[in-house]
Amino acid sequence: MSSPVRRTFTCLSAAAVLFATSALAQDHHADKTTTTTTTAATEPPKSVATTPDSVTEGSVTAGGKTIAYKAVAGLITVGATDAQDAMLGLDGKLLPDSGVELPAKPEDRPATATMFYTAYFAKGVDAATRPVVFIYNGGPGSATMYLRMASFGPVRVVLPDLDHPAGGPYKIVPNEDTLLDTADLVFIDAPGTGYGRVMGKDANKAFYGIDQDAAAFQRFIRRFLTKYDRWNSPRFLFGESYGTTRDAALSAALQHHGVDLNGVVFLSQILSFDDSADGSDGNPGTDNGFYLALPSFAATAWYHHKVPGQPAQLEPWLHEVEQFSLGDYASALLQGADLDATKKAAVAAKLESYTGIPAATWVKANLRLTGGQFAQDLLGSTGETTGRLDSRWNGPSMNPMNSETDYDPFTESIESAIQSAMNTYAHTTLNFGQNLTYEPSARMSGWNWDMAVKSPSGEGGWPGTSSNVEADLAYTMKVNPKMHILLMGGYFDLGTLYFGATYEMKHLPIPASLQKNIAYKFFQTGHMVYVNPEARTGLRDRTAEFIRDNEKGQ
Repeated sequence: MSSPVRRTFTCLSAAAVLFATSALAQDHHADKTTTTTTTAATEPPKSVATTPDSVTEGSVTAGGKTIAYKAVAGLITVGATDAQDAMLGLDGKLLPDSGVELPAKPEDRPATATMFYTAYFAKGVDAATRPVVFIYNGGPGSATMYLRMASFGPVRVVLPDLDHPAGGPYKIVPNEDTLLDTADLVFIDAPGTGYGRVMGKDANKAFYGIDQDAAAFQRFIRRFLTKYDRWNSPRFLFGESYGTTRDAALSAALQHHGVDLNGVVFLSQILSFDDSADGSDGNPGTDNGFYLALPSFAATAWYHHKVPGQPAQLEPWLHEVEQFSLGDYASALLQGADLDATKKAAVAAKLESYTGIPAATWVKANLRLTGGQFAQDLLGSTGETTGRLDSRWNGPSMNPMNSETDYDPFTESIESAIQSAMNTYAHTTLNFGQNLTYEPSARMSGWNWDMAVKSPSGEGGWPGTSSNVEADLAYTMKVNPKMHILLMGGYFDLGTLYFGATYEMKHLPIPASLQKNIAYKFFQTGHMVYVNPEARTGLRDRTAEFIRDNEKGQ
């Protein structure tokens, strides 16, 4: 597993092999290490947990008006269990009357996590009833520096669309596409990322997993609502990539703790890990990922002018591809060894007409190409590979003889600019973290993400089954039928498939009447829709509309 596409066990999937093949991966730093500072036995560890909040002020123009705002950069500490969390004050220290004595060695104490956040509160508004949106990236194990520095915050780093920016200095500018004219915003870094750390006994095990992560975020949100007296505010979640997996699990976790949500936004979604462009390859006998990937393959081929008889417009043609995917293509795959050679050849010829990949290649692959194989093959004659998270991008193949791509030209292009901007912004504008290390990734030696998912009833899943949080989202929608969903994404995303996400929503185990609560919007971009200026504005406008439509709870 030498290629980054394969090594993203650190990124996502259902079991060790599947995790490796279905990398999402806004977080592709597999070998990061972190350390924590410990002190005398009678006090909590003196680390970033004791760093005071930093409060600054600013203004930004958006939606035709100037918004003055207060920005708070800080840390909120959460416990590894609800019972332990209830014994912690808002300062992260044990309550005086908790009756708990900490073990002498810090490493033997119950696990806790400090979670870094930046909150933006508009001034001159009724804060008690103003909508608040909790925003996070995915990974899993990724900090929320991408959304914080490139999407809806009051500032953004300038990223040239479809081009690797030169080295620093990077330009940070006021963000005309901020959501601050519509709602207050809270960008949250996952445990162990940003300026947050995990510490205590079995800390990694306590916070690194689908259910563990959702529990940490629900404790963070409830503590935030208390700290800022926002319990009566309309509440929204906005997750990207693995953050959409978190959306589903977190919505259920909050519901279990009596916290209704007005709405949840899913950007570049994956709920069932068999539905990725590489998921079925790692879970033999499942074919969803292959036929759900075809529309994104076709869109990518269309963008790079590899489609025979190139159609003039993308979206009407994609509808045709989608119908073939669910019809003849899915039927052929589901027949398995019973598929006769004549039918296989006919399907392969049709696949060539949609993707430009020769029919002979499709036959050789038994009609099943992974995302990594497609990215390597499409531009193979030029010695280039397409991007994974944004397949509009392309770059030189590390090894043109490999069967699949070795890296993602897109993520390698934007990483430095976003990380540099995050550190610069935190230090010079937010006045936070000057003597601390901002960790873009929680991955470290021995890092292991627990992909096991309990059902909404609390029962464990069947051993060995692939990870799927659709039941969590369905539970929340049934218990809270006023909650609305907005699914958005990009057609040129081979990491999280737009058609796979649509398929998941349309196969939720919910009454048909609740399907009206789900809205859809897709863009001619990739995974991080907001790197394209026009799409960023469209993303902002559709999200603002969704918030306005649902902030009254009707």
